[in-house]
Amino acid sequence: MEKKLLIPVDQSRSSLMAVRYAVNLSSFVADLHCVLFHVQPPVSLYLKEEAARDMHVRAQLKKITKKNNENAMAVLHDLKSEMTQAGFLEDRIELVTHPRELGLAQDVIEYAQKNMLDAIVVGRRGVAGIQKFFDASVSDAILERSQALPVWLVQGDVQPENILVAIDGSQDSLRAVDHVSFMMSENKDIKITMVHVTNTAHNYCEIDLDENPDPEFVEIIEKKDRACVDKFYPLAMKKFEQMGISKDRIEIQTLGGSRRIGNTVVEFAKKNQFTTLVIGRRGINKSFFMGSVSRQIIAHVSDTALWVVP
Repeated sequence: MEKKLLIPVDQSRSSLMAVRYAVNLSSFVADLHCVLFHVQPPVSLYLKEEAARDMHVRAQLKKITKKNNENAMAVLHDLKSEMTQAGFLEDRIELVTHPRELGLAQDVIEYAQKNMLDAIVVGRRGVAGIQKFFDASVSDAILERSQALPVWLVQGDVQPENILVAIDGSQDSLRAVDHVSFMMSENKDIKITMVHVTNTAHNYCEIDLDENPDPEFVEIIEKKDRACVDKFYPLAMKKFEQMGISKDRIEIQTLGGSRRIGNTVVEFAKKNQFTTLVIGRRGINKSFFMGSVSRQIIAHVSDTALWVVP
């Protein structure tokens, strides 16, 4: 079953991290293919209009277009060489470039959706304590606008053999499980852990509660949370089973309730050396753009591949 990733690239270290993660992942994902995608600088609309009327401008435009294409292909071939030298099969790498049309982020998303790719992989780097990847504004836009495709954020030289899926019983976390099970289908050796941080009254209610909320209210929230997750696990295990991943390769962990669930997940992942962390985009609260838990995880995770699944 073919899986195909889109990796938007430039000459940055961040692009190299994304490419190397794909190479590492190919040891765990059967029939993995990659599209290295470079968006060229935009060509001035004024120049295009003048070129239609003036042959000299047309010749100049042709030179600019040729140079942009040559520069783009040089970047793409360098990264392809990086991949093949590391063992990635050459016939599974596709090189694509075109001038910027809708904007960097939107061009990436449009191409991925049009060609029905399985995920967008973006390199990530830490700078002065602030997490940036590819280009900060571009990455933010890709995350915000990619409503249909998973976005993978990669920081560091990541080996993807230990996978942690953060779940909360929501449809979004079930889609995260579905994405992981598809990508790792038929893998007999992969280890996948699902982790659930039990919900609390403080997380459930958006208004500030007293330090000691009504015990009856607390009990209702905890009971509802347990019931939701109890229904979730059989559905998740069925998805893994359908993709040829045996139940003995799946582990379930439950962590005590926390006001900052995202931080708890990140700390658990770091302590137990999980290298790939998978989360749903929104979760139970269905917040616009991303849920508070997803935002916490994105802000604090490091030296990890983070898969954000819509």
